[in-house]
Amino acid sequence: MAREYPLDRVRNIGIIAHIDAGKTTTTERILYYTGMTHKIGEVHDGATTTDYMEQERERGITITSAAVTCYWQRRQDPKAPKYQINIIDTPGHVDFTIEVERSLRVLDGACVVFDGVAGVEPQSETVWRQADRYHVPRMCFVNKLDRTGANFFRCVDMITERLKARPAVMTLPIGIESGFKGIVDLLRMKALVWKEETLGAAFDTLDIPEDLKAQAAEYRDKLVEQCADVDDDVAAKYLEGGEVTEADIIRALRKGCLSTKLIPTFCGSAFKNKGVQFMLDAVLDLLPSPIDIPPVKGKDLRDESKEIIRQTKDDEPLTALAFKLLNDKFGQLTFVRVYAGTLKKGASVMNARTGRRLRIGRLVRMFADKREEIEECCAGGIAAVMGIECVTGDTLCDEDKPIVLERLTVPPAVVTLAIEPKSKADQEKMGIGLGRLAAEDPSLRLKTDEETAQTTIAGMGELHLEIIVDRLKREYGVEANVGKPQVAYRETITKSVEQEGKYVKQTGGRGQYGHVWLRVMPNETGKGFEFDSKVVGGTVPKEFIPAVEKGVEGALLRGIRAGYPVVDVKVELFDGSYHDVDSNANAFEIAGSMAFKDGCKQAGPIILEPVMKVEVVTPEDWMGDVIGDLNSRRGQVQGMEDRAGMKVVSALVPLAEMFGYANAIRSRTQGRASYTMEFGHYEAVPNNIAEAIIAKSGGG
Repeated sequence: MAREYPLDRVRNIGIIAHIDAGKTTTTERILYYTGMTHKIGEVHDGATTTDYMEQERERGITITSAAVTCYWQRRQDPKAPKYQINIIDTPGHVDFTIEVERSLRVLDGACVVFDGVAGVEPQSETVWRQADRYHVPRMCFVNKLDRTGANFFRCVDMITERLKARPAVMTLPIGIESGFKGIVDLLRMKALVWKEETLGAAFDTLDIPEDLKAQAAEYRDKLVEQCADVDDDVAAKYLEGGEVTEADIIRALRKGCLSTKLIPTFCGSAFKNKGVQFMLDAVLDLLPSPIDIPPVKGKDLRDESKEIIRQTKDDEPLTALAFKLLNDKFGQLTFVRVYAGTLKKGASVMNARTGRRLRIGRLVRMFADKREEIEECCAGGIAAVMGIECVTGDTLCDEDKPIVLERLTVPPAVVTLAIEPKSKADQEKMGIGLGRLAAEDPSLRLKTDEETAQTTIAGMGELHLEIIVDRLKREYGVEANVGKPQVAYRETITKSVEQEGKYVKQTGGRGQYGHVWLRVMPNETGKGFEFDSKVVGGTVPKEFIPAVEKGVEGALLRGIRAGYPVVDVKVELFDGSYHDVDSNANAFEIAGSMAFKDGCKQAGPIILEPVMKVEVVTPEDWMGDVIGDLNSRRGQVQGMEDRAGMKVVSALVPLAEMFGYANAIRSRTQGRASYTMEFGHYEAVPNNIAEAIIAKSGGG
């Protein structure tokens, strides 16, 4: 079967942004203009294509990323070929940041949407850093320029200052706020003015208005200068005073965009249907196709020290990543990005993590919650497989040429919630429901306390867990009682110690003997747990060293003083002894656990708490109240700035003090202030609070 679109005419892009910047509205306009929908869905009506879950439509926010496919050809050239654009509309709320993470992991390019009034907001910075981590080329769309307080140039300055990026301005607004009526196209030096009677679907191409000619010339010159910095041919023409053509600028911009040295930046108002078609043309011209990005790298499954590179070609051995799972009434759907080779319906593939063979029964192309059966998905494509056994981050590959790709980075859970079924009948359903939801969402952690049999769920925030409980009820029919949200504390140590652990037990017949010396040290923040063996002379036989490590890992989870997991410690096994008859793995595991626990108690143990980055946007009248309230919550104010007639207060506040903040800030400011919060880092808890946490946990 021939490929539907050649690789150079395929684009895999994500729409990413802070909450409420207009991602879903932008996606809706793209689907409308590309002919995939015949009616524009609006977020406030609960009628959008990509926000199809009941919870999304009720709340007016995106919770789960949705994949859609559309087709577009350049407007100015009726003979131009059509391109296939695979789009993933991602959530903007920080509680669902894993959805952005896994989407960026498999996308070739991204369109970052900014609110023209608020500019660069906290979650804008988060998604930008995620795109940096995966080296995703991107472009910017400054949205909502029709709103009061919108300022395109201030947004461009914020992109430069806050994100340390280099925006290449491609369009200038004609008019602003309620007078926003068109854009100046700096590529062709023309004005595009929308016809209001067509609701912005059509526009006239005119000469640039007199009052904007000087500004347009200035920004066009800046654009050519930026192109000269990344392209030698443009630099030569620019320095010699020659004419830099439209084709020269597109070529240079594409080069700058692919290397992320330049970020093409556009303006418009998606809600008013202005600027989206122009941005779509730029997706074709400037964002990468699957062959423009470096070939995928993985490890040889048979020899992990060996790196394998697979080219983006249909005839290469199959290399695909399962990046998202979705359970619905039809069963489990696995979203797959094919990096190399061809994924075919009816074929057998291997799951690199489990080593099992999987048969591809049904292969579908997704259009939000609708699906279209396809026979195959070629290199560079995104599709979904129905009913296969795998989890997020698994590699699907050729059985004869196995490869394993890098797994996803999952952020730490910061809020936990106790949950129990209301009746015996709900018990089993809750187990099944939570298991499926955890398979879908890697940022959801499940834990059952062995002593109390209490189930706890941990996630990225209060809203995240609220949605999980809501989905349990609606999708799995589980009525549950939930406790108050709790903070996910951690424990660590501040000093290095050497500690002996000896487990000797003599019962009639064969006894138990395990003896170790451990060096327990603080590790760098964020490095987690590291174990190393420095044993010389066989004082601890090699076959027992993994058992010592297992014992230490078990003790890590049980905590030191308050029962919270221990993080950022380094453990070295440097000595010990054994008994020819009585020593076994079990004895060394217990000895390792004892040595680690006793050592940690003497190593200056401290409790760590998650500290959140909080940004409050408030009218000036209430700024004093807001700052006073943040200080009373152990917050540290980091800065204040003006934004569109409002004051913006940035602070670091412990999560433990932020529960119920939404109601508190509403009542303090007569409902006029808003805030955003995202995980910052873990930090030591003050002594008086640590003592209270230990007392509450029953530790000491």
